[in-house]
Amino acid sequence: VQLQASGGGLVQPGGPLRLSCKVSGFTLDDYAIAWFRQAPGKEREGVSCFSSSDGSTYYADVVSGRFTISTDNAKSTVYLQMNSLKPEDTAAYYCAADSGPCDSDFELLEYEYWGQGTLVTVSS
Repeated sequence: VQLQASGGGLVQPGGPLRLSCKVSGFTLDDYAIAWFRQAPGKEREGVSCFSSSDGSTYYADVVSGRFTISTDNAKSTVYLQMNSLKPEDTAAYYCAADSGPCDSDFELLEYEYWGQGTLVTVSS
């Protein structure tokens, strides 16, 4: 089982960026996929998650209305479209897989597999 996150980079405030999480060794039908982020000196926090099993989607309040999670099952890829980015969105972003449905708690211990981080820097 592998998850590979990509798409990070430097973006100006207010700009968009799309992250990708390519999964292998399992199908998106069997696992919920979440995005987390961790800024320097801060704890890792949940951003968004999607469960194919029940179609549920959750967003952290701080990104709701700006970020959108989506999937392409044919490509085994989960995307995080980030719009109206703010400097406080600067962090390493990680994707993770949970064999159960996701929820708004974004409990780290529930996620069995993690990808490496991709760095997002929002700065002018």
